[in-house]
Amino acid sequence: MRSPLNDRITEIQPSGIRKFFDIVSEMEDAISLGVGEPDFDTPWHVREEGIHSLEMGRTFYTSNAGLKELRVEISNYVNRRFGVSYDPLSECMVTVGGSEAIDLAMRCMLNPGDEVLIPQPSYVSYTPCAIMAGGVPVPIELEEKDEFRLTPEKLLEKITPKTKLLVLPFPNNPTGAIMEKEDLEKLVPIIEEHDLYVLSDEIYAELTYKGEMHSIIEFPGMRDRTVYINGFSKAYAMTGWRLGYCCAPKPILRQILKLHQFAIMCAPTTSQYAAVEALKNGDEDIARMREAYDQRRRFLVTRLRDMGMDCFEPYGAFYVFPSIKRFGMSSEEFANRLLQEEKVAIVPGTAFGDCGEGFMRISYAYSIDDLKKALDRIEAFVRNFRR
Repeated sequence: MRSPLNDRITEIQPSGIRKFFDIVSEMEDAISLGVGEPDFDTPWHVREEGIHSLEMGRTFYTSNAGLKELRVEISNYVNRRFGVSYDPLSECMVTVGGSEAIDLAMRCMLNPGDEVLIPQPSYVSYTPCAIMAGGVPVPIELEEKDEFRLTPEKLLEKITPKTKLLVLPFPNNPTGAIMEKEDLEKLVPIIEEHDLYVLSDEIYAELTYKGEMHSIIEFPGMRDRTVYINGFSKAYAMTGWRLGYCCAPKPILRQILKLHQFAIMCAPTTSQYAAVEALKNGDEDIARMREAYDQRRRFLVTRLRDMGMDCFEPYGAFYVFPSIKRFGMSSEEFANRLLQEEKVAIVPGTAFGDCGEGFMRISYAYSIDDLKKALDRIEAFVRNFRR
């Protein structure tokens, strides 16, 4: 009997993040710092709007691209945040989380054999999505000495005549790295010279702790080369609502929308009504959560350094990415032993690319009390390996 499965899909490995999450969910008295999910409830006024939409019987399909009111608010948000205009009717689209937008964009932009440059360590979905779209993922290995930023030199090293798409995953999961204005500015002439397109995943754009967040779309000529992706999961604590969006030039968005029509139909209606309220009146919620994350960030970095772990200071998202090279273990071994011996789950850096070896991802999307308990256990664990 011939195989019923697609070879390309069967060769893709499962997410390294979920592996430890599944183990810890069955372990009594375990603490997980492994999942990138805000511990805050969705703000009440946002939930209330979703509830109200149900009470009013707004349970039908929206247009494929999403509620017009929501697309207008998305366009307004991007304009006030970055000074860039998108037509809400033809250049903005609502998706089922940012992850769907990544998948659709790659499937619509890549032809078989096109190369996709993926700075790593980075979110686990980029490489599988590139493969499923028929593209060839090409990792750009970022380094701690550069604060895990993408440098022009690193970018130029990997460009070939087959390169079509550059992923910009900043603020970054798992490292917490950011790209400041001058960092992005240096990439622009390279992108133009080599006629590249950009997928800019800015799901953590509101969670930065050093100056003003900048986007590649701000720079002349870049808006027309970029698919801008964002969503509501991280900034508004709306992970379970499954809502994201993308903005792109009309010729690109038209094709993304076509694939979305056949695959999804439309994003959840209730979530879309809630998202309108989030964009209109959620800035204070973001500020409150960002302040709490910043406090946790500084606490976590200080504690890790005090226990002898090298840890560069991250300025985005809600992760730290400490080095464990001095302990003489691989990232996988360190994570497994910490989980079995101290019942603390963190994620090996290798889940985010081979260059993540020697590092661990720790999420601080947890309460200070949980972080303190977990760090006490981590300190007890590493005490035996200090050199």
